[in-house]
Amino acid sequence: MNIAKEVFEWIICIIIALILAFLIRYFIGTPTIVKHSSMYPTLKENQRLLLNRTHRITNKTPEVGDIITFEAPSKGFNEENCNQEDPRAIYTQREMSNFEKFGYNILEVTKTSYIKRVIALEGTHVQIQGGKVYINGELFEEDYLEESVVTNSEVFNDFVVPEGYVFAMGDNRENSVDCRELGCIPLDKIEGTVLCRWWPITEFKGF
Repeated sequence: MNIAKEVFEWIICIIIALILAFLIRYFIGTPTIVKHSSMYPTLKENQRLLLNRTHRITNKTPEVGDIITFEAPSKGFNEENCNQEDPRAIYTQREMSNFEKFGYNILEVTKTSYIKRVIALEGTHVQIQGGKVYINGELFEEDYLEESVVTNSEVFNDFVVPEGYVFAMGDNRENSVDCRELGCIPLDKIEGTVLCRWWPITEFKGF
């Protein structure tokens, strides 16, 4: 009888630990790995990062210059079907079981995410022309980019960021699928803000 009680107590402890782990992962922070080169040279493939997810509790909006991760939109735009008056990314919902929702939203095993840098917040007029970015008519200085970087866009290149959205791009502009083709990202699709790069330990850096 004592053995059965002890096993039951261990099961309860494990369940509580798992619930706490999931809550911390979803609302506080979680580690992640850089899988693409779109943020080079700031971030390189296979580097380990720590994401801050407390915005899900505080409703804090990311700031210009923050590096964020967000759920990939369902599809992108091209020069023919984009609308500069409505630069919002498209997210289509599909029917999912509770188990699928848990895997998608909590474990994130079936979700595709992007990592980019916030360039503009809601109400900001963004123009991309002549290889440069202009914010509200002023040249946007980006000292984190390599000198040779040129910013072009044949899709979204002259628009105002809608309310409740952000505009983000990768630092590796020529090799980044970002809001120039995807459209602006709604705040509720932002998964986290990069807090630091912790591996390799010799390249530790806070953001």
